[in-house]
Amino acid sequence: MKLQLIDVFILLSYLITMVFIGFYMRNKAKKDKESYLMGGKKLPWYMLGLSDASDMFDISGTMWMVALCFVYGFKSIWIPWLWPVFNQVFMMMFLSKWLRRSNATTGAEWLKTRFGIAGKGVTGSHIIVIAFALISCLGFLAYGFVGLGKFVEVFIPWDVVKDYVPFDVSAKYVPHFYGIIFTLFAMFYSIIGGMHSIVLRDTIKYAIMTLACIAIGVIAMQNLDGKTLNVPAGWNDPFFSWNLDLDWSKIAADANKKIETDGFSLFGIFFMMMLMKGIFASLAGPAPNYDMQKILSTRSPKEASKMTGFVSIILLPIRYAMITGLTVLALLYYNQLYLKGPDGVTDFERILPATINNFLPVGVLGLVLTGLLGAFMGTFSGTVNAAQAYIVNDIYLKYINPKAPTHKIMTMNYLMGILVVIIGVFFGFLAHNVNDILQWIVGGLYGGYVAANCLKWYWWRFNANGFFWGMTIGVGAALVMPYLTTGLPLYWWPLLFLLSFIGCIIGTYTAPATDLNVLKSFYKTVKPWGFWNPIYDLVVIEDPSFKKNKDFKLDMFNVTIGVIAQLCLTILPMYLITGMYESLWVTIGILAIIILTLKRTWWIRLED
Repeated sequence: MKLQLIDVFILLSYLITMVFIGFYMRNKAKKDKESYLMGGKKLPWYMLGLSDASDMFDISGTMWMVALCFVYGFKSIWIPWLWPVFNQVFMMMFLSKWLRRSNATTGAEWLKTRFGIAGKGVTGSHIIVIAFALISCLGFLAYGFVGLGKFVEVFIPWDVVKDYVPFDVSAKYVPHFYGIIFTLFAMFYSIIGGMHSIVLRDTIKYAIMTLACIAIGVIAMQNLDGKTLNVPAGWNDPFFSWNLDLDWSKIAADANKKIETDGFSLFGIFFMMMLMKGIFASLAGPAPNYDMQKILSTRSPKEASKMTGFVSIILLPIRYAMITGLTVLALLYYNQLYLKGPDGVTDFERILPATINNFLPVGVLGLVLTGLLGAFMGTFSGTVNAAQAYIVNDIYLKYINPKAPTHKIMTMNYLMGILVVIIGVFFGFLAHNVNDILQWIVGGLYGGYVAANCLKWYWWRFNANGFFWGMTIGVGAALVMPYLTTGLPLYWWPLLFLLSFIGCIIGTYTAPATDLNVLKSFYKTVKPWGFWNPIYDLVVIEDPSFKKNKDFKLDMFNVTIGVIAQLCLTILPMYLITGMYESLWVTIGILAIIILTLKRTWWIRLED
């Protein structure tokens, strides 16, 4: 254990500050439900954007990305399209403002603006979106829990603390033990302070992470100066052919096993599947988690768009400075790292904590450790906040106690927060590693989500009954699919999508269309493009001044160049830290052209 007194001091100072913020914001959060869950919709877009980006900067995801960068090199920039990361661009260009115009509190409450409050399928659609939101939130809590335990285990070896623990813990469950300890701490302050506490805490955490990432990048560049990375041919080329063609056999043979286990050898097929899934998932809009809550918490639709655009700008360059820096250090000193898991197999997800523990100087180590633990707490608290919103707002206040006074609402928030954490930790015990959970969430669970949530935006005839059956069949199939087949969950996606789509169509045409007054209100308020002509014809009769949204082509153009800009922001620090300066300047030039273009085609055209 390399932690020195100054490192421990930095970490403890941060934890004490977080507790203080929770208590400080408690009274403001207790004013009412909206203040607790959404900051009263008074927080500025750049603060919410910074908070959203900070929540995405989590330990588990960063461990996964460092492992990817080590094994796949510059080609790893494509793999996060599994989420897909470019959904932020779709939201930036049009979906965030559409969502915010609803003025809802949660995704389930949003359904009222699209399908109304009565009629066949409305209750079912409300229940299924709550179920999906809670399943995905619990999945992300388990994902973060597993990553946190593996991270802490490197810095606090079990041999150091086991004599102070009054019970035996097997080596297999040591990461889970550490995960529980830090999860309980994060639960305490995140439940007390609500959204106000989350945003302020995320701002502090982002400042720490920025300093830590820059420090890691500088240290990596200093260590690399005059040396050559021992990597396979093609490692530093972001472009690829049908096959991956990375051969680690003479350098780190276990990396070849990881590529085989991941299922990414046929990279062309993997990429096409990922792109197809990613486009539909992005068109479906944000999943009902902390990302959606931040959008709904903005002050206006225009600010919702600005907030989402801000996320990629402040997240990607900083995060990839850390990822690339740690990868470079791990490659330079690979033989000095111990990456074996309890089963004796090389675990590349251990690269991040092992590299930090071995090669960062005193002070910087404490800063990085604090930032990454804060990153876990940020993702954790945002996810818990989203789960609380669905349980309290969409179950307790809707079905159990609609007239509950504020103090009862707050008590329910506290109790449900604790319950969600307990269940999330339980699922964490069932998971083998970060990658397993991530692949199931993005490849399986979201496969059952996409069809219904695409159709709700772009097709007027789609109704609540179609939404219910599409989501039920899709999510149900995603839950049972792991027991029926093996292989990469991404490859289940076409079947899950098809089953869900069939459920959507059958459900839609076995029930009447949504009430026309609801559809007209939704169309006039949200102003989506798509297959809405019958509703547009009715609206324009009542209001001849109403203008149809004709921005589809412009939005798609902006999305295309926005995705390219996002890739530039991702690879820019990779070129900088590895000393590929010619490619760096080309990237900066492309980015500058896109920024100037988007200023004219997006920024100055923003409206509420």
